[in-house]
Amino acid sequence: MAEEKEQNEALNEETTSQEQQTAEEVTDSSAENADNTSETAAPTAEEQIAVLNDKYIRLYSEFDNYRKRTNKEKLELISTASAGVLKDMLSVLDDFERAIANNEQVEDINAVKEGFQLIHHKFKNILEAKGLKQMVAKGEAFDPELHEAIANVPAPSDDLKGKVVDDVERGYFLNDKVVRYAKVVVGN
Repeated sequence: MAEEKEQNEALNEETTSQEQQTAEEVTDSSAENADNTSETAAPTAEEQIAVLNDKYIRLYSEFDNYRKRTNKEKLELISTASAGVLKDMLSVLDDFERAIANNEQVEDINAVKEGFQLIHHKFKNILEAKGLKQMVAKGEAFDPELHEAIANVPAPSDDLKGKVVDDVERGYFLNDKVVRYAKVVVGN
């Protein structure tokens, strides 16, 4: 019996030591888990930097794609902007071709003149409808913002000094912006 008692005590000591080791391992693992949960709950500075850097790279890429797309759209718009004007002017080109073909057989010069005047009128109306306006220069005061002086001549009268005496090449506005400056002769 004494032996059985000793064996039971030895087994009890072994069991308690094993239980203590298991309890220590559980405490260690729970401490590690606590560390891991604290890391996931509050990200470190390095993780925050990585997240912000990723957001920055994505935002920069989106902006770069937007810039490229808008530049491409602008180029397409510029290349096709004159399509409407050219389409309207094709009818004038057709009229000129018909006039040239008909003028080969016409003997009446007045009919030819009238035909070209009609084509000129049609062409001028198309351009005016698109916003083109002719600049009035003759008799106006010389303005370097609108006129290009190609010659100075003595003024025929005192009231024409510093004014445009003749316009050699007419100037034009497109929607109130100068498209071509008038080449003028100015009186001194």
